[in-house]
Amino acid sequence: MGKDLFKVLRDRLGADFDSFISEKVEAIVGDVSLVNLGLNDENIGDKITEEVDFIVSSAATTMFDERFDVAMKINTLGALHVLNFAKSCPNLQALLHVSTAYVRGEAYNEKVIKEEPLKMGQTIKGNSKLDIESEKEMMEKRMNELEADNVGGEALTSAMRDYGIERANLYGWPNTYVFTKAMGEMILSTYKDNVPLIIIRPSIITSTIKEPFPGWIEAFRTVDSVIGSDGKGTISNFLGDPKTIVAMIPVDMVTNCMVAAMVTHSFNKDSSGNFIYHVCSSSRNPLRLLNVSEFSNLFFSKHPLTSKNGEPIMTSKLRFATNLDFQTHLMIRYVLPLKVLNLGNKAFFQIFNDWYSVNEKKVQLTIRMAKIYEPYAFFKAVFDVTNTENLYMATKMRNVEFDPKSIDWTDYMMNVHIPGLIKFVIKLSPKL
Repeated sequence: MGKDLFKVLRDRLGADFDSFISEKVEAIVGDVSLVNLGLNDENIGDKITEEVDFIVSSAATTMFDERFDVAMKINTLGALHVLNFAKSCPNLQALLHVSTAYVRGEAYNEKVIKEEPLKMGQTIKGNSKLDIESEKEMMEKRMNELEADNVGGEALTSAMRDYGIERANLYGWPNTYVFTKAMGEMILSTYKDNVPLIIIRPSIITSTIKEPFPGWIEAFRTVDSVIGSDGKGTISNFLGDPKTIVAMIPVDMVTNCMVAAMVTHSFNKDSSGNFIYHVCSSSRNPLRLLNVSEFSNLFFSKHPLTSKNGEPIMTSKLRFATNLDFQTHLMIRYVLPLKVLNLGNKAFFQIFNDWYSVNEKKVQLTIRMAKIYEPYAFFKAVFDVTNTENLYMATKMRNVEFDPKSIDWTDYMMNVHIPGLIKFVIKLSPKL
């Protein structure tokens, strides 16, 4: 409650802010990775189940290459534990689960990804069968093997991160995050029984566009890393198709959709339907990767960040690489500035190899991150928003805005989002 996010409410209520919050909010220690959400105090657990009307399940680890054991416990088994807890709540109006639009990836090369539930066992490739229980057992077996070999610390983390990517790629998902979130959705849709279930699938979440004030954001989200690196002058090449649609959506539009869905479904006790909502801009108001790059370059050209020495940081237009031939791109990025092309191919590659031997870890990390982000930088599909459009029309008179068509991307990027990134995440002062 001490975050800047609550500044508007804090200023409005003044001295009454703390008492207001204490009346509205009660924090309980729990853990979604544990059975019964880790609520060891039976009295507290019983009180919650008796009184709760809505459960909003947004707990997740969002690191793309998280350790497989950690991601499964939170994103997959956590969904099951929340569902089982929801089944014990007699007055429950709805369980709202926050997922991600990318759980279906570009399933079966679809051009438009529908607001449809994932079926138990289905995969992105379509030629294999996914068994969640087997994945859990294999994850535990891999952990036991590593521990038996006395692998610990960073080595254990690295091994389990690689294992998660390996299992995800086997079935067609690009990373551990969306793979484990997809398995969580399968569990919810398959075993929900009579629980009224709502699934919200936002795409790439960005800073607030309006509420409680424009520009608030808590951390870098996917494309923001590119903008931040551009402002700091640490990036000149990027792996991606400039025509790729970046399905960005302001976070307050996501929360508005969540509230609208809960209110609407509180009057509709039908638990047999599949209420899935894509909160995305790709089909209603598309923004392309090239546009993001242009906005970033224009902003930092006018308002450059300053270095530790107080000098303005110069940026250049981003060059897009359209394949994973990273040796070539790394040579362009790091060797060409040495002005050694006149030495001939043999000397050129010798200098590159000498540089590579010193910077191998940095290069491998660059390649690893490029591979993880590659599916998003070349994403070809758009997300269907039929259900979300219908929900918006049904709640339009309540003045709850979550239609991405209302976004003016130029104004949002130049006057809201990038300044918000600087203020709340980068925390460096541009030379205005």
